[in-house]
Amino acid sequence: MKFQKSNKLNHVGYDIRGPVVDTADKMIQEGIEILKLNTGNPADFGFQAPDEILEELVHNMRTAEGYSASKGIASAREAIHTYAQIKKLPNVTTDDIYTGNGVSELISMSMQALLNDGDEILIPAPDYPLWTASATLSGGKVVHYLCDEQAEWYPDIADIRSKITSRTKAIVIINPNNPTGALYPEELLNEIVEIARDHHLIIFSDEIYDRLIMDGLTHTSVASLAPDLFVVTFNGLSKSHMVAGYRCGWMCLSGDKSSAKDYIEGLNMLASMRLCSNVLAQSIIKNALADYENASPLLLPGGRLYEQRECITNAINEIPGLSVVKPKAAFYTFPKIDIEKFGITNDEQFVVDFLNEHHILMTHGGGFHWPHPDHFRLVYLPEIKDLELVSEKLKLFMSSYKQKPSL
Repeated sequence: MKFQKSNKLNHVGYDIRGPVVDTADKMIQEGIEILKLNTGNPADFGFQAPDEILEELVHNMRTAEGYSASKGIASAREAIHTYAQIKKLPNVTTDDIYTGNGVSELISMSMQALLNDGDEILIPAPDYPLWTASATLSGGKVVHYLCDEQAEWYPDIADIRSKITSRTKAIVIINPNNPTGALYPEELLNEIVEIARDHHLIIFSDEIYDRLIMDGLTHTSVASLAPDLFVVTFNGLSKSHMVAGYRCGWMCLSGDKSSAKDYIEGLNMLASMRLCSNVLAQSIIKNALADYENASPLLLPGGRLYEQRECITNAINEIPGLSVVKPKAAFYTFPKIDIEKFGITNDEQFVVDFLNEHHILMTHGGGFHWPHPDHFRLVYLPEIKDLELVSEKLKLFMSSYKQKPSL
């Protein structure tokens, strides 16, 4: 008897760690050194958590040995509550806050608790693919709305409106956005809120990069604009405090919760079933959020992330056949390829060809559910000397590349 994977996985993908990565891993096993620019893992590029975070972990090791309450320890939820107030999330109490083993776990919980087979949910394209995967695994039908590259990668409001049906239950916002690095202005968020209001939709807002913003800009949490709607906001420390491996995230329920009582009961059930999130990781939340007012020097001119962004975006825009909208937040770029110039019909093959020739791993645009084979995502966490090498190799590669038809 052969045991096969569940049919629920037939339409699920996570290409950030998918087939192209498998190719790279085989190359590594053969002794080939690969520069991995496919995941936003700060630790791989020399970024470290602040010393006070490590001290807090050591201090709490004994007290974190047991399970906590399913939603999290009191000190963590109180700190998150204070942060929610600063972000002007309306009608949030500590009981509306759930800690998680990263935002990833909470995204899965939020989809499992909501979606029945065939229920529709609006998710951006390009997206962070875990959203699409989680909604699909939960039985939902994902409908991707387009973000407009010509308009700073902002969501296309007309496209959103055109894709709402009687089965649409929610809309997902990723702001700041992964993979584009876009930061949404308040006027745009108000338009999305109005759509949710008109059609009685839940808003799920992924804001994990809200403390990684450049150019003197500020982040507006969509929940602050929607006190009359039910909004679920996701955040965490993985990126802002460079502790991705600690798996430290949370979600806040805000606004009018009167229509979501049964859904919240489902969330409570799922939170209890996994017992609790990592208690030791929860113990650092209070101290980590205490410095929210201090912009990281990494994000200012002269700072490492700022200068790395400048380096790679300027270099890409000088390569014939490539262009990129400069990201305002996070640490990703989503360059566009002139596919007619290079005969590209398969963006996954494009990143494989580049990997094979120059031993640099990127993610193709289709991995983020972008519908055209004309983009790829590049992580700009490496130091400038490495990014300069990447840009040189990209320029060399593009100078002669013509995609061969796949077999």
